[in-house]
Amino acid sequence: MYRVPPQTGRRVVVTGANSGTGKEAARRLAGAGASVVMAVRSLEKGEQARADLLSANPAARLEVRRLDLADLSSVRAFAAEIVDRGEPLDTLVNNAGVMTPPKRLETADGFELQFGTNFLGPFLLTSLLLPRLLESEAPRVATMSSGTANSGRIRFDDLQWRQSYRPYFAYAQSKLGNLLMGIRLAALAERNGWPLLSTIAHPGYTRTNLQTAGGNLVRSADAQRPPIRRTLLPSQTVEQGAEPLLFAAADPAALQGAYYGPRNALTGPTKRTGIPRSARRGPDTAEVLWAVARELTDAPDVTRLAARARSVTV
Repeated sequence: MYRVPPQTGRRVVVTGANSGTGKEAARRLAGAGASVVMAVRSLEKGEQARADLLSANPAARLEVRRLDLADLSSVRAFAAEIVDRGEPLDTLVNNAGVMTPPKRLETADGFELQFGTNFLGPFLLTSLLLPRLLESEAPRVATMSSGTANSGRIRFDDLQWRQSYRPYFAYAQSKLGNLLMGIRLAALAERNGWPLLSTIAHPGYTRTNLQTAGGNLVRSADAQRPPIRRTLLPSQTVEQGAEPLLFAAADPAALQGAYYGPRNALTGPTKRTGIPRSARRGPDTAEVLWAVARELTDAPDVTRLAARARSVTV
C-alpha cells in the first residue's frame, strides 16, 4: 500500500470526503499529519464519516464543512469562509463528483448536473481559493479526472446537453474538463512563476458508491441501489483506487501538470500516465474552456487575484 509522505503542518481541503476515494484520501492524509477539511454536501454524512475516521485514529485532525458543488452560491460561501477568515490552506483536492444519472438533471444554477458538479463547481472553487493557496510555501491542487475522459469531447456548441442527453458521454465531458482544468492551471502557474503545483489523477475502476449514486438520484428511497461489490471488468478497492489521487496530492515526486493513474489502466499501483488524445485535440482547448468556465461561473481572473496575493506575501 502506498505510504503518504509526512504532511505535518499542512492544511488540506478534500471535497466529497464523506465516502469513496474522498474519505480514503482524508483518512490517509490525516494519518500522515495533515489537518483536513472534509468538504461535503451533507453535514450529517460528513460527521458520520468523521466519526468513522476518528474511531480508527483519534488523533486525526478533521473538520467537516458544507460544500455543494452543484450550487455556486455554496461554493462561494465555502471559499469565503476560508479566505475572509485568513485561514491557511496548502492543498486543495478536487475529488467530489456525480456519475451518469439516467435522465438529464440540472444544478441550482441551471447547468447539466455532471458538467456543473464535476467541472464548473471545482473550477470556481479553485479560482476562489487560489490566493489563499499561493500564501503557502508549497501549494498544490490535485484534481480527480477519470479514464472516461479518454472518450470525452468538449461540446462547446452544447455544453449543457440540452439537445440530446447521453449520460456516459456527458460524464466523460465533465471529467475531460477536470483534466483540461488541471493542465491549464499548471500552465498558468508556470507562466506566472507561481510556486503552485497542479496535478491530475484518475482512479481506474474503483468500487465505490459513485457508480450507483448517480442513478439513485432518480430513484425513490425504497429503490436505492447499494454500491457495486462485484464487476465483470478488473476492479479494485477504494484503498488502492485512492492512491493516484494521494500521490498527486502529496508526493514530492509528483510533477507539474502530470496525470497519474493505475499501472494497468483499471487497477494496480500508481504510475504517471500519458495525457489522452481527447485532451490534445486542439492546442487551445484548455484555454478556451477555462475562459468559458469563467464566464459561466462569473469566476475572478486568477492571474490578477494571484498577483495581489503574492504582492501581500512577498
